[in-house]
Amino acid sequence: MTLTERLSQFFRGWPVSGIGTPGLSEGFDERLLACLPAFAHRFLARHNRRLVIRPNGSRAHLGLVAGLETQPLGELDLAHAPALPGITGVPEQERPHGIELCLPREAVLMRTVSFPSQVRANLSQVIRYELDRLSPFESKDVLFDFVVQGGSKTADRIRVDLVLCRRDLVDGWITHLETLGAPIDRISWDGAWKGANLLPVEQRPKRRRLRLTLGSVSVMASILLAIAILVTPLWQKHHLARQLDAEVARLRSQAIAVDEVRQELERVRQGSTAVLQHKLEQPRILEMLRELTDRLPDDTWVQNLEFSADQIDLRGESGQATALIAILEQAPGIEGVSFGSPLTQIARTGKERFNITFRYVRGGAE
Repeated sequence: MTLTERLSQFFRGWPVSGIGTPGLSEGFDERLLACLPAFAHRFLARHNRRLVIRPNGSRAHLGLVAGLETQPLGELDLAHAPALPGITGVPEQERPHGIELCLPREAVLMRTVSFPSQVRANLSQVIRYELDRLSPFESKDVLFDFVVQGGSKTADRIRVDLVLCRRDLVDGWITHLETLGAPIDRISWDGAWKGANLLPVEQRPKRRRLRLTLGSVSVMASILLAIAILVTPLWQKHHLARQLDAEVARLRSQAIAVDEVRQELERVRQGSTAVLQHKLEQPRILEMLRELTDRLPDDTWVQNLEFSADQIDLRGESGQATALIAILEQAPGIEGVSFGSPLTQIARTGKERFNITFRYVRGGAE
């Protein structure tokens, strides 16, 4: 399950109304921690261990709460308890970060009272003065805590959930645990709202070292999850864009390679075409030789024939050399016939030595 899916599942269980009511935070931490992966659970468990003492008369059940898990530690006798399990003999780094006395529900008195809205700023002091009227006990004989119910801040009166507990039920435990070196820092009860604490502020021990409480982690986790649900789509789009850029770059390199191959093939084709074209444009030498063979007189023989481009240089001997010009000019493809040098008489044979030049073109040979 992705982080955003966990967060969506978490917010589906969030109540829509009653934000100021104590029941809002019930199960909040559990739902929030359920959104986190297992390693986060283990981290929170290491940094949020507390010893919970559940008294029942002069005996109490002990449990070590780490995150969402509770490990039973046995029982504690108020009269005979030389050591406290989970505290005595345990290294400092493994000790609980807090000790809570959790009373049964029947040990507390709960009622709803109302006050004028003007006393909101000094509500704790006002309740302390009014305890004689609000309960059958005197203020010195009880411990109390309260929470303001949700409602408009402009209302004329405010409603308060008030919880009281007799001091004599808890004083023995407070004193005995202080003697064992494990002072209580919270007194709650079954079904208490989040943050409820019957122990007076002046009696709560001061914790020197900063620790991660489940409440602070819940706030931080909420902020981180909210940031994650906002950032994750942007990260996914950025990741997809990078993948697309990489794919485009790969395809572009392939296209460049294909284009280079195509250009090389085109150059080869053009080169082959040029060679063939040049070959086709060359005069047909065999046809020229045939023309010369057919047209030259029988008393004429050729000693040397040089061909360069379309220029032909013909040397030899003939009994009628002067007539060769007219004979060659009648041949198709032969033009520009002339003597390259004066005729020379051969005394021994009576023939003339000639040097004739002319051009042989393909067009006239076709």
